[in-house]
Amino acid sequence: MARRERVMKMSVEQPLWRALTAYRVLTMLYAIALFLYTYDTFERPSVAIAFYAVLVVWTLATLGKVANAARCTKRFLAADLTIALTGILLTPVAATHERILDGGPTLPSIWTAGAVLAYALKGGWRWAAVASALVGVANIVQRGAPTRDTLHNVLLVWVAAIAIGYVVEVARASERTLARALEIEAATRERERLARDIHDSVLQVLAMVQRRGSALGGEAAELGRMAGEQEVALRTLVAGGMVPASRASEDASQGALVRAVEEPDDEPGDGPRDLRSLLARHAGSRVTLSEPGAPVLLGPVAARELADAVSAALDNVHRHAGAGARAWILVEDEPDEVIVTVRDDGPGIPAGRLAQAEGEGRLGVALSIRGRLRDIGGTAELVSVPGQGTEVELRVPRGKADR
Repeated sequence: MARRERVMKMSVEQPLWRALTAYRVLTMLYAIALFLYTYDTFERPSVAIAFYAVLVVWTLATLGKVANAARCTKRFLAADLTIALTGILLTPVAATHERILDGGPTLPSIWTAGAVLAYALKGGWRWAAVASALVGVANIVQRGAPTRDTLHNVLLVWVAAIAIGYVVEVARASERTLARALEIEAATRERERLARDIHDSVLQVLAMVQRRGSALGGEAAELGRMAGEQEVALRTLVAGGMVPASRASEDASQGALVRAVEEPDDEPGDGPRDLRSLLARHAGSRVTLSEPGAPVLLGPVAARELADAVSAALDNVHRHAGAGARAWILVEDEPDEVIVTVRDDGPGIPAGRLAQAEGEGRLGVALSIRGRLRDIGGTAELVSVPGQGTEVELRVPRGKADR
């Protein structure tokens, strides 16, 4: 079973581009309907008809250009704003002087705001400020003088465009931050998984070589010393490390990309696993397994992780309580959760020893037990009294484990 890489695309601004696409079409239809309704107020309607023909063709042909930031190029923005400004300046040519004095709308009407909003979405508030300023100047020119209504409309468009541009910039920054956080979380989970595997195999072998080498003496003692040094170095490696920023999490043009390496899944046809069969291999002369009479079913991943956590707990019993220590495994199948308790009759764990061991890079309890349970939505509680043994209680809620 191979691991797979999952790529997630997140885009906070993409809904805004979709809204802009719909806005351009609707405002185009509105401008044409307004022209037909006020046809009598146009002195040269042929000029308006020619402009609207260009507007319809341009709007429908460039719908893909406002689908996202990557397709919305600077050349398109310049051409789009040019059409809007041309329509504004053609208004006095097409309409009667009375219509202009009465404050009638320009030929593109509110379609012009779509061109300004495209600048805001693409380049932020600075681009929006420049585009809206040009639209304001064109409106004043076509009116012939800066009237109160004209200044009011210009100021309204200018403020709205800058506000939307600023919101887009904040959204992009938040998007990059979220992508970075998810990337760090995914990398941390993968590092913890690898650290568990290393702890359950390589580190234990190195620790055993160190102990046996010291006991045998001679050349074996030197080998044991080297194994001990490698164990310390490897523990330091798996316990630390930072995740470098990737270019994928910093790219906001198409939405931030987050790559997460997932743990290997079971085969597609695999169903729930009976936890009893996975724990049966631990039963022996010094390990007593108490289980229900009916199957204890869990999802394949949850069952495997829970069984591995039990193995790690028993390994701690063998290494810290001695080869002669006895252990008991109790499996409880509740309606809403599965509880597995591992108890031994060893000397127990002194107060503060777990925190000290974790600080030294010995992550058996932190990763091999608690880390596994956390990954499947469960919890691990450890209770130990010096001289009275240790008890580890593993709880896995069924709903979370199935997911």
